[in-house]
Amino acid sequence: MALEGLHHVTAITGDAQRNVDYYAGTLGLRLVKKTVNFDAPDVYHLYFGDETGTPGSILTFFEFPGARPGRAGAGMVHRVLWRVGSPEAIDFWEKRLDDAARTPEGTLRFADPEGLEHELVVADVPDRPLVAAAAGIPAEHALQGFHGVRAYAADPARSVPLLERIGFARTGDGDASWELAGDERRALLTYDAPPAEPGIQSAGSVHHVAWSAADDGELDLVSRAALQAGARPTPIIDRQYFHSVYFREPSGVLFELATRDIGFDYDEPRESLGEALKLPPQYEDRRPELERALTPLTNPRTRTAATR
Repeated sequence: MALEGLHHVTAITGDAQRNVDYYAGTLGLRLVKKTVNFDAPDVYHLYFGDETGTPGSILTFFEFPGARPGRAGAGMVHRVLWRVGSPEAIDFWEKRLDDAARTPEGTLRFADPEGLEHELVVADVPDRPLVAAAAGIPAEHALQGFHGVRAYAADPARSVPLLERIGFARTGDGDASWELAGDERRALLTYDAPPAEPGIQSAGSVHHVAWSAADDGELDLVSRAALQAGARPTPIIDRQYFHSVYFREPSGVLFELATRDIGFDYDEPRESLGEALKLPPQYEDRRPELERALTPLTNPRTRTAATR
């Protein structure tokens, strides 16, 4: 049992077109899947990542049109950390992003238009860079996949037994800093003291964070370990592009375990990922209705290619 760092991070947006413009346009990620929420098919589920939708690069969003601004609080992820390849890449993004602020550690912090926080890190890790090809972003400066997440927790010690049981290891003294590492990929989980205000799960907030499992066998093993540590994992759920198990860890963060054995080319070729609306089979008979209800989207990547 060795989970391979992060699989994906899922957040909420109130404006799908602005979301696509920012993540596919400004940040240069590839829109690799345009589908719907399995539990609410009138809600978009948009997936962004590297060129092939590799686990470890996938940031996803549910769209609830017009959703009020959210706010991270205790038990919620409040910042997503990405890798870049060099200090020169930090310089590039500092110039490209209007609100970016360099930290004393040399990282770069910024927020998306709805307030979701991000941080770019030059990381000394052996993991393969997970890069998308985007107009105006040199390959050597592109985002290279996740480095980790930061979450708010009032008492991180409560999470220690579960984290250790499912494969996390401390990266320093105390109970706040952790790494989940497999043979190919690794990612950090860091707990920070929460703000006084309670969190609001809405636009610009993270809904859950998914850790990468090999297959159903590993899902079963890690679920059993989580159960023994006091969590209440769901049964394995088929999400078409991966299989999943969900549970809350003791600090309140919603964890998902997602398999990497299926992939986003399950129902469309890699060369056209994200271009067509893909529906789960149980909703295919509702396609005309859903296509009318969902926000029309223009992909900046497709728009750029058409003007060449």
